[in-house]
Amino acid sequence: MSEFKKFAVKGNVMDMAVGIIIGAAFGKIVAAFVSGVMMPPLGLLLGGVDFSDLAIVLKEATENSEAVTLKWGAFIQTAIDFLIVAFAVFMMVKAMNNMKAKEEEKPAEPPKPSNEEVLLTEIRDLLKAKQ
Repeated sequence: MSEFKKFAVKGNVMDMAVGIIIGAAFGKIVAAFVSGVMMPPLGLLLGGVDFSDLAIVLKEATENSEAVTLKWGAFIQTAIDFLIVAFAVFMMVKAMNNMKAKEEEKPAEPPKPSNEEVLLTEIRDLLKAKQ
């Protein structure tokens, strides 16, 4: 239990929760972008095709059962959603890595001398002055 408490208090759980919430919201934005902005012009270019309606009927509907369809248009739309999300995440990670690389390139400041080093330097300077 104490190990879990350390894990939760460290901030890992909060970071993960924030990431999941933002990821879910970003997924909705991408889905709306793909279905509302990208797919209509693409469907128009292909002759007025609505991808979400594209399907192959495997078995026609009867009085007792619904039609069995293979909805390949919905798959295409979901695949495009995935590609957009993957590209956005790639660009974000790339930007973060560039910022990290620039930060690592900065020369480190020399370490501050300790009190002991300061005293030894003063003693050395006094001894040189006496000679």
